[in-house]
Amino acid sequence: MTVATDVVDPDDLDLEVTADKATGKTPLIIKLLVAATFVVILNETIMINAMPSLMVDFEVTARTAQWLSSIFMLTMAAVIPITGWFLQRVTTRTAFTVAMVVFGTGTAIAGLAPTFEVLLAARGIQAAGTAVMMPLLMTTLMQVVAEKDRGRVMGQVTLAISVAPALGPAISGLILQLGSWRLIFAFVLPVAAGVTVFGLRHLKNVGETKVGPVSWTSVALAGIGFSALVYGLSEIGARSGGQLGVIIGIGVVLVAAFVAYQLRLQSSGSPLLDLRTLKHRNYAVTLVLMSIAFMAFLGSMILLPLYLQDIRGLSAVQTGLLVMPGGIAMGLLGPRVGRIYDLKGARVLVIPGAIVMVAALGALSRIQADTPYALILVVHVILMVSLAAIFTPVFTLGLGDLTPELYSHGSSLLGTLQQVAGAVGTAALIVILENRSSALVERGSEADAAFVGGLQWAFIAGAVLGVIVVALSLLLPPKREGAAASVH
Repeated sequence: MTVATDVVDPDDLDLEVTADKATGKTPLIIKLLVAATFVVILNETIMINAMPSLMVDFEVTARTAQWLSSIFMLTMAAVIPITGWFLQRVTTRTAFTVAMVVFGTGTAIAGLAPTFEVLLAARGIQAAGTAVMMPLLMTTLMQVVAEKDRGRVMGQVTLAISVAPALGPAISGLILQLGSWRLIFAFVLPVAAGVTVFGLRHLKNVGETKVGPVSWTSVALAGIGFSALVYGLSEIGARSGGQLGVIIGIGVVLVAAFVAYQLRLQSSGSPLLDLRTLKHRNYAVTLVLMSIAFMAFLGSMILLPLYLQDIRGLSAVQTGLLVMPGGIAMGLLGPRVGRIYDLKGARVLVIPGAIVMVAALGALSRIQADTPYALILVVHVILMVSLAAIFTPVFTLGLGDLTPELYSHGSSLLGTLQQVAGAVGTAALIVILENRSSALVERGSEADAAFVGGLQWAFIAGAVLGVIVVALSLLLPPKREGAAASVH
């Protein structure tokens, strides 16, 4: 059963909801959701510089403090698979309200947290709100933006996704100059509240809602399975092989059970995550391509700060400022890349972008203990620019290949696999770094030289992943295509 809210036709939209095609304006609803997404994603990296003071205040180890970042990732992995079902059963305003209220509640609790355990729980609550916002933005965009403008508007989404994580460490570093880590949440909360209030004044419901039961078995399998899988992968190098084997094994088994159960539920029309999205060729190709690209991207983004802080002795703030131009460049290029996609399609962007990505990672594999900072900055910016040429077209092409009833499920599956791919890529490159470094130490190399040697091998592995992205980009359609027919 479906309940109409304000059904939106991209070719005949209310002027308050959509852009004027003559002026090329972005719909207000998208601007509001991009602003909200920017705020919640910013929070994902904003705690990095607060770790030392948190360790002192709560008397915890660095490994324990790192859980403030890990819990965010694990919660995202657990919640995102549920959002496909959730977004089809509530209105746009309800989904926005739930996401921002949950995020704001977590932020308030975190700022007042009396113990580390409370702070950890609050970070999980924040992540639950963040997990809803990203699929909501993607799904709404596909519903309210005409196909010919989707690349340009998706480029603005890329700006929020890429600039926010880049700004997080720098902003937190500046805030920490003023006092306690609690000021970070005191800064975020009123901004989030302002975005929420303004959004609720102007947001309109789009699309249709469906009435149907939730499969709690699916919720349990997805939540435990994906979080266990991501946790196990993120702990590689920190736990024994036996422990990791059990954790990852449990995750794999539960995720497989979740997939099998969704295939069974599809016959009744009420899966938690509709896997019929994978029957759409372009979506399936872009899903794999995006996952591989994310493995290289996130893995590499972990490696560079390790090098800058452990070998070059930079502070977290200095490191954040050094990598920030790359993130800003990636974000600012998003809308321009989107316009090119609208005119020329994906291949003209993704193929060159993937080749440049391989070249940039190859250049980073030549890094030395005394490589000039200016050179590192330039190569990093080039890497981010190449990723801008990949991510915006791939997001747009993949979701655009789906039929409207699959938009929410497609964005949820994409978000879920990004979390898993990020964990896999990070774990794989860190293992390569550590194993190569250990081998060089055993051969008599000094610790710093061995670390650099391991870093070089890890960047080479990232470049190999980039080669796979190049190969997958050749499978993209030569021209921009509309959604395929519904697949049953």
